[in-house]
Amino acid sequence: MTSDGTPKAANPQGQLDRLPGIDATGQWGPTGRPLPGFPTPPMLDSHGPARIISMCNQKGGVGKTTSTINLGAALSEYGRKVLLVDFDPQGALSVGLGVRSHDLDVTIYNLLVEKDHAIHDVIQHTRMAGLDVLPANIDLSAAEVQLVGEVAREMVLARVLRAVEDEYDVILIDCQPSLGLLTVNALTASHGVIIPLEAEFFAMRGVALLVETIEKVQDRLNPRLEIDGILATMYDGRTLHSRDVVRSVVDHFGDQVFHTVISRTVKFPDATLAAEPITQYASNHGAAESYRQLARELISRGGAP
Repeated sequence: MTSDGTPKAANPQGQLDRLPGIDATGQWGPTGRPLPGFPTPPMLDSHGPARIISMCNQKGGVGKTTSTINLGAALSEYGRKVLLVDFDPQGALSVGLGVRSHDLDVTIYNLLVEKDHAIHDVIQHTRMAGLDVLPANIDLSAAEVQLVGEVAREMVLARVLRAVEDEYDVILIDCQPSLGLLTVNALTASHGVIIPLEAEFFAMRGVALLVETIEKVQDRLNPRLEIDGILATMYDGRTLHSRDVVRSVVDHFGDQVFHTVISRTVKFPDATLAAEPITQYASNHGAAESYRQLARELISRGGAP
């Protein structure tokens, strides 16, 4: 650890390595590295088993829900069958996809704490082909207390998802801004973690604690878990501060940082208000293309089929 609480640099000499097997475009990306070209992935002949990915950061307001919705939508555009799991009692992911979750009698909460519900009855289809959502509402806040006394309480979500794992290519879990039992459940159920990180200095300080939690889950509960990447969000290339923060993250974490960055734009709240992914609401906008690039990069890295 450094004196400010961040991990030591993974690339102390500032060498900017490319991802193996991916040709560079000849351009420099916003992360200060040569920008690789991520090819359009081929369509899949069949679906499943799913790779499960948690979108996780204990700091709120860093773009977890926005990134879950739009990465899922972009993956579905490339022919992947995607399930989005709303695992935050605020239910923002559900609302952001037009699901009136507060009117639902059965949500993911019931799947966690009760035995007499089938997950297929709870999953909601969205307006996008190949994109489904497992909704949540404020009831989920009670699950953390109710699960404390359960045997193998960290593995309850993994049990719930097991019933549909073979039906999807990617399952994205939108975690709550906490490192509590619900988040540990998400990490225990997952193959990978994407860490959205706001391009702001103080946002970096909590990443060390999150990485420490991930390592504990790897050691004690889920040895297959790996960090798929750190995603810089709310980036403003016009400011020196944003550019410096992103390059500092690259210095510390090297190629764990995605080449794709997500810039600030008013289109995100507009798309949320319309209850649509930005890939549908403003299909030709640069932010929509950023999430398509992120989907291609994730697939190129092996983080999605």
